[in-house]
This record gives sequence, C-alpha cells and structure tokens, in this order.
Amino acid sequence: MKIDVLNRTDSEIRFVVEGIKSDFAGELRRIMLGELPTLAIEWVDFMKNDSALPDEVVANRLGQIPFTFDKRAYNLPSECGCKGKGCSRCQVKMSLKVKGPAMVYASDIKTNAKDVKPVFERVPVVELFEDQELEFEATAQLGKGKEHAKWQAAVVGYKNVPSISMQVEDKKAAEALASICPKHVLVAGGTKVEIKNPTECDLCMRCVEAAKRGEVKADVKVSAVEDSFIFTVETASGLKPDEIVAQAAELLEAKTKDFAKAARKIK
Repeated sequence: MKIDVLNRTDSEIRFVVEGIKSDFAGELRRIMLGELPTLAIEWVDFMKNDSALPDEVVANRLGQIPFTFDKRAYNLPSECGCKGKGCSRCQVKMSLKVKGPAMVYASDIKTNAKDVKPVFERVPVVELFEDQELEFEATAQLGKGKEHAKWQAAVVGYKNVPSISMQVEDKKAAEALASICPKHVLVAGGTKVEIKNPTECDLCMRCVEAAKRGEVKADVKVSAVEDSFIFTVETASGLKPDEIVAQAAELLEAKTKDFAKAARKIK
C-alpha cells in the first residue's frame, strides 16, 4: 500500500491510495462518514424565543453547528462512567442570551469549556428585531454520524485513479480533444496532447466516445486503475481532515482484529 497526499488545507485533504480494493475504500469512507465521534448540541431548553422562528427550527439550526473539542477529554454517553446520566466527561453545557435588534451568530453561544467553540463563528442562527429576545441553555455531547447527520465528521468522496493515453494524427485533433475535456485535463501542444493534472479526470469518457464516433482522429484509451483511489475528505466537524483519516484507519484496523478473533472461535 502506498499513500501520496495531493493537497492539504485546514479544512480538506486529498490523497491517493494505491494497492487497495474497492471494498476497503468503501469501508474507509463509511467509517469517516458515520463512526467517528464529534460534538454537537443535543438538548435545548428555551427560556425566551421572540424570534420569527419557532423553537424546533432554532433548535435544529443549533444542532447543525460543529464545535471544536478535545477528543481526549470527552466520552460517548454510552461509554461514560456516569452510564449516560450526564456529567462533565460526556456533556458540555452552553447558554445564549441576546436582545434585538441583532443577528444571532454561533459565536454568541457561551460555554465554560475552553476547548469547545464553534468551528465557524459567523454561522447565523436567527435574526432578532426590535425588543425581541432569544435565551436558552443547551447541552452538547458526542455522537456519531450514523446516529444523526449533525455528528457527521466529514464529507468524503473517492474515485478510481484514471489511466490515460492518447495519440493524435494532427494539430486539429489535439485541439478538438482538449476542447472536449470538461475538466481541462487535456491540453493541446502542437500535434500532441499533454495530460495535465490527470487526477482531475473523472472518467467521463467524452474523449473516448468522440474518438470511437470518428469525430476526432485519435487513438484514445482511458480506464480506471482498479486498485488505486483518490480520496477527498472535507471536515464538517471540529476534527481536522488528517485526524479524520487517521482515526478512521485505526478504527478499521480494530474492526479487522475483532473480526479475526471472532473467526478463530468458529468451530
């Protein structure tokens, strides 16, 4: 197995994995989507809500706000020593009190936990007009994306690495192929076609179909490399993209070991 990082930012990582099968890639994606614990608001008690939005709509918006957190400091409620009753090891208390006219943002939510804050502070919650008030207390806890989308750690996609080769007869064919490609992977260079950023190819096969129909005089071969995949992981939580990938790999390894132990017990 070989991994090469194509690009990395604070919110996204894109990398190539060689030497794996499609079922491995699919399971890695499912873990990143639904099995990594993240922090989100679960309970909201409203003291005042004079806004145009009813309590349930405001509560739904609050639940979609991702928060940063120290993953070493909190447990899933089901795994906490309090047995899910609620304590500082599995819950974070929050509050908000704003009087209009004002736009209520995620940054207005207060908490005593220094490691917990909205990932995006300018997320709007609701607009308050003159003399309108919004006041509530909330409880955030860890959860997993497979339980509710508000705990989804990331937006994850993957595709096969493309294999591209082509030979053109003349400059006109090269320019035609370059104009066909929607991702601008193909660039005309005289009587040749340069393949620029091949990882951007999404295997749409337009160039292949044009050659088969005789619209372009060229020998075009495009295929998917079956054991190589390009992953794009964009965080949707308080976890960093590289943390999401690393935790998903560790969890997949743990699942494999658990399965191996169970299989050895089969008689």
